[in-house]
Amino acid sequence: MLGEFSEEELLGLLHDVNNTSNRIKYLVWICINYAFCKSKVYIKKKKERKNVKRMVKDYIYVNNLKYQMVLRIFLLVFFINIGCAEAKPESEKPNILFFLVDDLGWLDVGYQGSKFYETPNIDSLSKRGMKFRSAYSSHPRCVPSRYGIMTGRYPARTKSPGPGSQLNESEYTIAEALSDNGYSTFIAGKWHLSRGNRGSSPEDQGFDKNYGGGDSGVPKSYFYPYNIQKRGKGNENAPDITKLPEVEEGYHITDQLTDLTLNWLGENYIDSHNNKPFFVYLSHYEVHTPFEGKADLEKKYKSKADKIYKGHELENPFSFEKTTGETKLRQDNHIYAAMIENLDNNLGRVLKFLRENNLYDNTIIVFTSDHGGLSNRGNNRPLATSNLPLRGGKGHNYEGGIKVPLFVVWEDVIKQGWSNTVVTGTDHFPTLLELIGYNQMKDKHLDGVSFSKSLVGKFQDNSKRPIFWHSPRPRPKSTGDLANTTVRLGDYKLLDFYREGRVELYNIIEDQSESKNLSEIMPEKKNELHELVKNWRISVDAIE
Repeated sequence: MLGEFSEEELLGLLHDVNNTSNRIKYLVWICINYAFCKSKVYIKKKKERKNVKRMVKDYIYVNNLKYQMVLRIFLLVFFINIGCAEAKPESEKPNILFFLVDDLGWLDVGYQGSKFYETPNIDSLSKRGMKFRSAYSSHPRCVPSRYGIMTGRYPARTKSPGPGSQLNESEYTIAEALSDNGYSTFIAGKWHLSRGNRGSSPEDQGFDKNYGGGDSGVPKSYFYPYNIQKRGKGNENAPDITKLPEVEEGYHITDQLTDLTLNWLGENYIDSHNNKPFFVYLSHYEVHTPFEGKADLEKKYKSKADKIYKGHELENPFSFEKTTGETKLRQDNHIYAAMIENLDNNLGRVLKFLRENNLYDNTIIVFTSDHGGLSNRGNNRPLATSNLPLRGGKGHNYEGGIKVPLFVVWEDVIKQGWSNTVVTGTDHFPTLLELIGYNQMKDKHLDGVSFSKSLVGKFQDNSKRPIFWHSPRPRPKSTGDLANTTVRLGDYKLLDFYREGRVELYNIIEDQSESKNLSEIMPEKKNELHELVKNWRISVDAIE
């Protein structure tokens, strides 16, 4: 049976069959097997896949017209299948690395256009996969955004931010879904979805191993001893933030989290030859405050900032408006830049390990941030970055607060390029399930929509899909934001500042800076989206 043939036998068959008629019959069977995903043949090496394609194309030019027509039909299916579904034989499910950065802005990486921050590893990896022009977090703050990623549900459903800002035991996470389907699951870094309550820790929510994932959202210092963030009211008994082994004084937490990740992979997939695929959720605390960089990198970027901006000092480095507070106007924070480069270096370490140990080609890599960069304030706090030309930043439902860098890589499977598909944080859950061949769990990832078609270069029209954000716990004195509910539908975006009784409407395609409020000149569109927002708020029982 053709489906029993090995890779080498298949190639030999194509070379050795002398009888033209028999050769054509074999090729038709190859196409059938590929088309219906029944074949165990999986040609992993790119060069050998190209050989098969070339040979099949050569053999199509046969004299027998009947067989030629049959071949053309099946070749069409064959090549579609090669491009979209070649990657997952049942015996070799892909690994998953979800690389999540804290507080990294949409423009804080080189491939998005930053001229100040240096991210060579991020930029190089982004070229290997699909990048998204309109990727969003599910909230402009840490906890609710991570809830959306883990559950595929809008955080407003669980009243987050607010009284529901930790995972309930009843929640079903992407880690649980993967664990239930044979994956080894691992987290290193920020969790921030528990409050010392039973059932909300990473171990309770599907992770086999946890390093560094606890209640708190940030260490007091990035250098050992990290010291946990002070426990606040309601979480006095919270466990330590780190749960990390002791290291030498001054060791950087990002370096240690990478060490632990690579050690776990080495022990489980190199030394013990574990056949189970892995899900690694590497969720770094960087580049969240406090601003602390390695001394050599701080010095490098201090010098760079001086060279770029000397003689071009701004009389006022901030702009001000009522709805956003003060906005940082340019990227010049040398400490923040040092933190970004350190993070990039650690991504490079992970990629090197995967490649050297033959894990890279069969690993899906997701790179993204939990929300926009810290660029706005309502007080005198230090700011990290500038998100311009996007408006607002962390805490805001303007583009600067919710738009994030996102790309997905799976070598030779996911296409390389840019996608205009609009995606949000809730969409990762169903997308990963679909990529690895598992059935969707719509009752679990209730608000998530798979964008897997976009990853293989297909057009995915979601212009009729509304995407919502709800921010009932503003921090006007910290990040300068106000309470609102926001929706994007197609090209338009409406912000409902419901406590103030006003709305703002923007064409987000023509005006990504959200500078032209269309609410008065487009009353029908304003009313349509305003009703959509109000009805949605009721449907999810959102707190106000």
